[in-house]
Amino acid sequence: MKRSSRVISVDSAGRVQSVEEAGVREARERLRQLAWLLDSSIPIPGTSFTIGVDALLGLFPVLGDLLGVLISGYIVKEAARLGAPRSLLLRMAANIGVEGVVGVVPFAGDVFDAAWKANQQNVRLLDAWLERRERTERSSRLFSVSLALGLAALLVLLGVGGFFLVRWAIGAL
Repeated sequence: MKRSSRVISVDSAGRVQSVEEAGVREARERLRQLAWLLDSSIPIPGTSFTIGVDALLGLFPVLGDLLGVLISGYIVKEAARLGAPRSLLLRMAANIGVEGVVGVVPFAGDVFDAAWKANQQNVRLLDAWLERRERTERSSRLFSVSLALGLAALLVLLGVGGFFLVRWAIGAL
């Protein structure tokens, strides 16, 4: 008899909660541990706030932020390996992008990085997708469309602003 490599979670009433391949459970746990290490592994004494190795890396200008983004990219790579849809991967990459861009700002970026916790957000997104695929894919598609529309609106505003700036400059001559 062939053995299945699936893990089935059942609630107390006997209803199936989730079905996942055996390797997925280990990958999820490994990603949770990595996200915790990067975002929340170091408690700040006297507070309930935590920071992670990623925030410490950010103290090294440019190189530390780049290294943090590269390590965070591993979570997105693993999500792609697990079959996450492009819309979810885009959402995860946007979280890392925000953290990376804002993280470049000295000190304020490091504080933002410590509070944003993009890696833990991304692992939660991946977990949500693995547990409720249709709902998470729909919200990720909505995010992707909103992001595209926002960028298009920004480009239009920059174009209109540039037009009026050139028009003003020519009129000032």
